[in-house]
Formats: sequence, C-alpha cells, structure tokens
Amino acid sequence: MPEHRDDPDERGDQPSYRVYRAGGDRSASRSANEPAGPAGTPEYSRYRSKPRSLRERLRGEDAGLDGLAASGGRGDGRGGGPDGPGRRRGLPRRRRGGGGRRGITPGRVVKWIVLAVGAWLALSLVLFLVSAQIQKGKVSDSAKAALTDAGYPLTSANNVLILGSDQRESGTKEPGANTSGPSRSDTIMLWRVGGGKSARLSIPRDTIVDIPGHGLNKINAAYAFGGAALSIDTIEQYLGVPINHLIEVDFENFPKLIDALGGITVKTGRVCSDISGGKANGGWSLRLRAGENKLDGEDALALARTRKNSCNPAEDDLTRARRQQDILSGIKDKVTSPTTFFRLPWVSWAAPKAMKTDMGGPTLLGFFGASAIGGTPPVSVLRPSSFQTLPDGGSGLVVSDADKQAAVRAFMDG
Repeated sequence: MPEHRDDPDERGDQPSYRVYRAGGDRSASRSANEPAGPAGTPEYSRYRSKPRSLRERLRGEDAGLDGLAASGGRGDGRGGGPDGPGRRRGLPRRRRGGGGRRGITPGRVVKWIVLAVGAWLALSLVLFLVSAQIQKGKVSDSAKAALTDAGYPLTSANNVLILGSDQRESGTKEPGANTSGPSRSDTIMLWRVGGGKSARLSIPRDTIVDIPGHGLNKINAAYAFGGAALSIDTIEQYLGVPINHLIEVDFENFPKLIDALGGITVKTGRVCSDISGGKANGGWSLRLRAGENKLDGEDALALARTRKNSCNPAEDDLTRARRQQDILSGIKDKVTSPTTFFRLPWVSWAAPKAMKTDMGGPTLLGFFGASAIGGTPPVSVLRPSSFQTLPDGGSGLVVSDADKQAAVRAFMDG
C-alpha cells in the first residue's frame, strides 16, 4: 500500500485511517495529497477521528473502524465506544463468554426419553425377577427331580409342560370347592420353545394312558395320584419326549394377570356356557358372540374351563383344548403389544404369580423371549380315534399309535 505522509503539524494526536472503497471515479475521490493506488486495487479515502479527551482515553473509547463501519462508512468523527453511535441503537449488547443457561434442545429431549425408558424397563425387570424367584419355591422337589435338564431357552429347544388343575377356590358355592379329595389336571399342554422354534400339543384330559404304578386310566388322573411329578413321568412315557420345565397355572391369580394386561382378544364361535353350576352357584356364566371377543380375567378363565357349549352342543373336549391354546396366544400377543409398555411393571409382577414353575427369573425370562421370537404356533391337539371302557366302568379316549407318532414328530420339528 502506498505510504502517505501527513504534515507533522496537521497530524498531532489524531490517528489516521484509510478506508478502501471499491469502484467509483478514482480521480474524483482522491485528494491532491493522496497517491493513486496501484492498478487493480480499490480506491481508498482517508478519515480522521475526533480528538479524544483524557476521560475518553481512560474509558477506552475510540473512533475506530468499528464505529465507522456501524455508521455506514461515514467519517463523521464520532466515537464508537460503548455509548457512542458505533453500536446500532435498539440492538441488545452481545454477551461475551459461554456462561448463559442452555435451552431445551432436541438432543437433550431424546436423552431424557432414553433415560426414562431405561429406568421403566429396569424397574419392570427387577419386579419380574423377584416375583419369579418367589414362585420358584412353590414347586415340589419331586416334580423338579422328574424334569430333564436342557439348555437355556433362547438358544436351545425346551419342552415345557403346562398343567392346570380343576381345584376350586374354597369358600365359594362352586361344586367341589369344599371337598378334600385330590384334584385332577384340567389342562395338559406341551409347549416347545427355544432356538427359533415354537410348537404346542394339547392332550385331551380323558385320553386313556398307562399311569406308572396305577395301570390304565385317564391321563388327568395322574395328577390326582401323584401330583405334577407323576404327570411328568406319565406324559414322558406316553409320548416318548423329555420334559424340561413345568408350569402349573394358578387359577386364582390367572385372572389377575389378564386384568393387568388390560384384557386379551380371542376369536371364538358363539359360546353359551355355565361352568360349575353357573354364576348363581359360585361358578361362571359366559355368553360370547361369534368373532373376536375382548375378555377380562374372569371371562378368560371361564372360557378356558368351558367344556359344554349349549349354543353348539357338537363341541367337545378337543374344542376346549383348542380354546386354551387360543387364550395362551392371546396372552402372548398382548404381552408383546407396544401398548403393554405402559403397564409393564404391573404385568411383570403379576405374570410369575399366575403360575408355579421350576424356572427361576432368568430362565423364565428366556422362555418368554423365546416364545416371542418363535411366533404363534398353529393349534395342535391329539385326536382320538375311538373310545374304551375302563376297569372302573368309566370310558375314555384312545389315540392310535400312528396319529400319536405323527403329532409328536410335528411337535418336535417345531
């Protein structure tokens, strides 16, 4: 840049500034004492600042280029200090430094949502594990000893026996509620889960089998003779498959699980039934239309126990077994529904209480996870081919060996 020399008398204590201006008539904007800029460079003009007083110097005020720029390039000589025209009027003074409070950002919102979801899931997991551990201690040692060891349900296939007894709640008018006789198994179902597999096989409770130590009888009598342990031995011998885990449905707490889920949806035909004498006698009365029905806990239990349907007399014990599998599928679908997330702590506490099982919390959690991964299996029930009279005069159902073997193969293949 060409050097410009001022007269010493003229310069004094007044600093000079050169402000370049692009374009324009170079000869018109240049004074006699200002040299022409080199070719290709913008023209400039020289401005002088107003002389500063001692007070202005102590306050640090100066009419620098900042003030000049704020005034639109006018060399009016006015200072650009804190209170001068160097700062545009009406604009707030910018805060220096980063000490201000940070506002709500999308990233912070996502962070808090993730933390809240994690805490909700952690609470649900703790409640589930504690509840499951309590229920594990209610299974008899003989039943645990009758089971066959298997790997973790998520990685290897496990055969789980599900039993539901016909024991009635004491203190009610329901027939059989106040008797001291042994109860029989109302529900007999095998569920194969794990390793990506999911299959179910129900056994009609009146199927005739050889019960170890008791001879031929209906399969549900094994529970009355020797509890869950004898039922395990009988079914393993009859089907030729190992049983790895046991779930005994607690019909007193089963409705509480359904209610904790907010009810389940099950597709049925028309149902008109009075179970155990009907509601007037302490039992249940159920009326369902054909199609999808939303059931609360009491209705779901009544449907699971329905054997005679006055709206469709052709239904039998096989229909009942199919309905029980449909109810199980309805529970699984509701547990895995996104809407259940908001009920998860209550469901996590209620689910293990609806059963007695040998599985502790981690194994039971793996079982539920494996069943969700395996999907909903088709309904499968052993189909009898004939009737047979028992030594005590009663009659039962007989399943041919060919039908039994075919059903077992389909079950094991998942």
